[in-house]
Amino acid sequence: MNQLSLFPLADRSSSPEDFVEEISNFADFGKETSIEEVDGIRYFVNEFWTAGQRQAHSIHEVSYRACFKAQLPEFFISRLTNPGDVVFDPFMGRGTTPVQAALMGRQAFGNDINPLSTLLTRPRLRPISLQSVASALKTVDWSRGAIQREDLLAFYHPATLRNLEALRLWLAERAPLGAEQVDPVADWIRMVAINRLSGHSPGFFSGRSMPPNQAVSVKAQLKINEKLGVSPPERDVAAVIMKKSKTLLKDGCAPSQVRSSLHIGAAWDVAGIPDATVDLTVTSPPFLDIVHYAADNWLRCWFAGIDPEMVAIDMHRTEDAWTAMVQRVLAEQARILRPGGYVAFEVGEVRNGKVLLERLVWKAAEELPFRRIGVMVNDQEFTKTANCWGVSNGAQGTNTNRIVLLQRL
Repeated sequence: MNQLSLFPLADRSSSPEDFVEEISNFADFGKETSIEEVDGIRYFVNEFWTAGQRQAHSIHEVSYRACFKAQLPEFFISRLTNPGDVVFDPFMGRGTTPVQAALMGRQAFGNDINPLSTLLTRPRLRPISLQSVASALKTVDWSRGAIQREDLLAFYHPATLRNLEALRLWLAERAPLGAEQVDPVADWIRMVAINRLSGHSPGFFSGRSMPPNQAVSVKAQLKINEKLGVSPPERDVAAVIMKKSKTLLKDGCAPSQVRSSLHIGAAWDVAGIPDATVDLTVTSPPFLDIVHYAADNWLRCWFAGIDPEMVAIDMHRTEDAWTAMVQRVLAEQARILRPGGYVAFEVGEVRNGKVLLERLVWKAAEELPFRRIGVMVNDQEFTKTANCWGVSNGAQGTNTNRIVLLQRL
C-alpha cells in the first residue's frame, strides 16, 4: 500500500481566516461545529477526527503513555502545510507528529528530553523491510545472554531474560547509544523490542502484566503473578519481534526521500533548529503532575541502557510553574517558526476538568509574537484509555482533545 495515499496532500490554507472558516463549517462526521466565546477565548467544538481505534497508518502502533492519535497532527498538517514543509514537535514522545509528517511528505522534526523518544521515533522515519529484519535477527548469538538482574524474573521466564540480555549485547555493538551513525535495521529491532517488553498478551516478552504503555514495578508484577497463580512463560524473542514488525509495516513505511531532524533536550532550548525554519508545530506537553514518565518507562530504559534518573524530566505541580514552562516553550517556537507559521498546542482534561489548561496556554502566549486564533475541542464519544481502565466515557480519563491555535506574527 502507498502510505502517502492514506492522507490528503492539501495546499496550506492561504490565511488563518480561511482555516477558521473551514473548522467553523466542519461537518465531516455529521456534526455542525459549535462556536462560543468564553472569557475572551473563542472555542470551536466538534468531532474533527475519528474516535475509532487503529484508523491511522499501521506504523503508528507503538505504545506510549499519554500520546495523542495520529489523526490529530494529520488534521493540521493537511490543512496548514504543503509537501516539503517542516513539521516539528518539541515534546515528541513516541514520535506521532514527526512520523505522520514523514508519511505525508513533510520534513519530520522532533525533540524530547528523554533519549528513549529518539529510539522510538528514528527507526520509523527510515525505509525498512521484513526480510532485512529477519536476516539481522539470524546474526544474534543468543547463547551470549546471562541474567544480570534476578528481579526481572518477575516479568520474564529465565530463558526469555537470557535472550533479551543477548539481544542487548548485540544492539550495543550494532546501534550504540549516542552514536551518530547506527545500523538502521538494528535500530528498528531495538524499537520493536522496547515496545514488547511487558504487556497483557502472548505478543509480549513478559508474562501477563499491565497494558504496554507503562511498566509496573517489580513488586507490583510479583503481586500480579501471585494473584493469577502463574509464572512468566517462555517467549520466542525473535518471533515476537518479527510478528510486531509485520504489523507495523503492513501499510508500508516512511518514504526514503523525507528529511528528518531529531533532537534530545529541553523543549524550550532546541539550539539545533535555526531561526524561522519551521512551518508548523504540533505538540502536547506533560500535563501538570499526572504522568510519571520515569516510573512508567523504567523497564524500557533498562533495556535501552538509559539511566532514568539522569533524564531531567520536569514535574510541574502548580499551575504557575506549568504556565511558566509553557511560556518558555512558546518563546522558543516563536524563534524557530517562520512568519505566518502555526502552533497547534494540545492539552487534555486534568483533575476532572477543574483545571482548563488551554486557558493557561492562552495566558502564556499573551505577550509573545503570536496571533491567538482560538481553541479547538475535539469531542469524542469513546476513548480507549478510559475503556481499558474500566472507566465510563465522560466520567474520568481524557475524553476531549483541546488544542490552542496560534499563528506566528
